[in-house]
Amino acid sequence: MTPIGFLSVFAPVFALGGPLLLGAYGVWRSRGQARPPVASLAWDWTLVVASMLLYALCFSLIFFVQELFLVLPKAFTPGLRPTLFHNNHNWDGDHPLAKLFQGTGALATLIVAAACAYWLRRCPPRSALWRLFAIWMAFHGCYQALPQFVVGAIFPGNDVGMAMEYLQWSAPTKTVAALLAMAAIVWIAVRLLRPLLTLAAQPERIASAGRRSAFVFQVATLPGLLALPLIIAMRVPGSLDQVAIVPVAEYVIGLWWMQAAAWFAIPARAGETTAVRSVAIPLLALIALTLVFHLLLRPGIAFY
Repeated sequence: MTPIGFLSVFAPVFALGGPLLLGAYGVWRSRGQARPPVASLAWDWTLVVASMLLYALCFSLIFFVQELFLVLPKAFTPGLRPTLFHNNHNWDGDHPLAKLFQGTGALATLIVAAACAYWLRRCPPRSALWRLFAIWMAFHGCYQALPQFVVGAIFPGNDVGMAMEYLQWSAPTKTVAALLAMAAIVWIAVRLLRPLLTLAAQPERIASAGRRSAFVFQVATLPGLLALPLIIAMRVPGSLDQVAIVPVAEYVIGLWWMQAAAWFAIPARAGETTAVRSVAIPLLALIALTLVFHLLLRPGIAFY
């Protein structure tokens, strides 16, 4: 089997089967553990809604960063005339560097993700809203970029795949890059769990493997699922891959691994953040960004 053939089989098994196996093992390991009193399991629905709104907001912000930095290098390249849209970009003209610049969007989102991860590590916000914002920016920055290395290794027409072709990467080199990206997908999912768990108001909410899994479901997995219609509404109209495939695939690849790994997450200190009192700010921010996407970006902004 060729390296690319191996990736074509291994990548979907890794993305779908890996979290299922890890999560099932966590359920088996957690059987028989003592559970906290039922009173401590009450959901903070304000936190759930805030997480949903910020998940949708950060997805679109990161996607905008990606497309903007796909457009800007082309805008300064003679012979290329790029246009930025709300769910894609396009360009007229030809230049040898155009293929290389198809990789600059993923690079930009990874840089944003690294900056937010540094923020969380060195100076984590006391506000639960700002901490959620930093978590979701880091999450989307990674999970909108890393899967492109896997897809690009298999399909040269993908954005990162075009950059790989320009750089004349061999099939083994592409395979190594894809495997490293998959390893990073799991590692980042585990690393993001700790700041996520610090959103718990009481220590008993994350005191056991089962409770950690339940809390991650409440503040991440469920909000991410509920945010998908909001994200899709910001991206219509467009082709299926532009509107739905990207957010759904990112949800499955990123949040399934986070949920599956929650049972063995490094214990975190609860009560580090101030409670979310209102969802007005993320709601207004999401509405404003939706208006920008549909009123300004949907018709297209020409960078020439």
